[in-house]
Amino acid sequence: MLASHVSAAIALTFVLGQAAPPALQHPHESGQPPQQLGTVDFKTSCDPVLRADINRAVALLHSFWFGASAAAFTAIAEKDPSCGIAWWGVAMSRWGNPFAPGRPIANVRQGSDAIAKGRAAGARTDRERDYIEAAAALFTDFETVDHRTRIVNYERAMERLHQKYPADRELAAFYALAINQTALPTDKKYTQQLEAAAILEELFKTMPDHPGVAHYLIHAYDHPPLAQRALPAARRYAKIAPDAPHALHMPSHTFTRVGHWEDSIATNLASAAAARKAKSPGEVLHALDYQVYAYLQTAQDTAAARVVDELAAIVRGIDTAEQYGQAGYYAAAAIPARYALERGDWRTAAALEIRTTPFPFIDAITHFARAIGSARSGNPAGAAVDVDKLETLRGALLSSNDAYWAQQVEIQLLAARAWIAAARKNNDEALALMKQAAAIEDSTDKSAISPGPLAPAREMLGELLLQLGQPADALAELEAVMKKEPNRFRALYLGAQAVSMNSDVQKARAYYREIVEMCSNGEPARRPELAEAKKQAEK
Repeated sequence: MLASHVSAAIALTFVLGQAAPPALQHPHESGQPPQQLGTVDFKTSCDPVLRADINRAVALLHSFWFGASAAAFTAIAEKDPSCGIAWWGVAMSRWGNPFAPGRPIANVRQGSDAIAKGRAAGARTDRERDYIEAAAALFTDFETVDHRTRIVNYERAMERLHQKYPADRELAAFYALAINQTALPTDKKYTQQLEAAAILEELFKTMPDHPGVAHYLIHAYDHPPLAQRALPAARRYAKIAPDAPHALHMPSHTFTRVGHWEDSIATNLASAAAARKAKSPGEVLHALDYQVYAYLQTAQDTAAARVVDELAAIVRGIDTAEQYGQAGYYAAAAIPARYALERGDWRTAAALEIRTTPFPFIDAITHFARAIGSARSGNPAGAAVDVDKLETLRGALLSSNDAYWAQQVEIQLLAARAWIAAARKNNDEALALMKQAAAIEDSTDKSAISPGPLAPAREMLGELLLQLGQPADALAELEAVMKKEPNRFRALYLGAQAVSMNSDVQKARAYYREIVEMCSNGEPARRPELAEAKKQAEK
């Protein structure tokens, strides 16, 4: 059954009312971000007058506030030209989110230039020079050496540093992040994630107000079997750095994995507000994607619709690709697609506006939703047009050696073809295709850029089986989804229908009651499935 949740109002008050750690509490200056960023103690040989500035810059880096951290580190280097470690900070800021696939070439060049400046500045200590040389692995020969090779080289360099400086707790946190950065999504034992978490859990005991430790723990545990372990860090991180938009957002990674929807809504409302204040539209969009996902699971369709309506204005205000970031581009495509698919509004899905971005896997979002919408509203020929486009996008990803996202588009292709086959009454073909999609999806994992698939393949398999009059098989698939992704509205509702078809009245009623409890703020007038759940739960 559902876990008890903190109310949105209480959560927001708790998050935003946290006092700033004295070490990072500066007067606000025009154009600068606020300073409630957590407690960091990053020792350097730079001018002691700059100690607080350095700690602030590192705290910004830990909370993935990359534009602000790059500016802060650059300002430090200008004040103390011999502070080579400041250029390490610029390089790491230009590298950006370690979990984002690939890097814009401009950012990589800027990072490489920062490494050169750090070397030229002549850091005074071996430790600082070692930090710079470790970071250099991310950029060395970037024109000819692939992304994965470079991040593995960086992880190995950080391992050597961790062995050389075992008492350096800041280094330990960055090393743990490097371990997690290279984890393969196909490793269902989560070997590297758990290795990183072991380091971070020890740090968390003595550094409970450190922004990076809490942040990186959430990432390490951002997988269905591990997510419950992240709850202490998730509930802590937003209080550590309440003015960092990403710190307010990150707890929702855990809340999404465990189905705590009201908590996710609350923390993303706070994150979006902080991102607007900081003029970070990409962070606004990323928070809204997770927010909409939670609204839709709780049948708060009016609130979700408001976010969809807000998108156009946000997008109009974005001038550059850098302001978007990959997460922003992703959210702009995913939000309207989710709004249609989660509510079963197939005609709206089929008519989604096609946009082109620098990222084929993001363009695939819209074509996937359009294909599903067309197939399920009786237009398999229209769906085939979008499937052809998915094929082209998958080919582009394979050509660029982006195996992960090529596989994600492959899952979308198989599912879309399954619904086309079902629309054409080729039921055996439809089931075979959807089972293949579900098996591949089980073998991988979601990206940190997303709260979850637009439509889980195994959930679609359960729905297809239900349509084909196989409720027992459908229920087995849907209960697997409920275990992996708890409290998904469609999985619960379809599961209740499957149980009802099997004449298990008591179990069906339990599912319906779970839906009603989860959707205490939902709108039966706008979500017919919720109205039906309320009716059945009261019998």
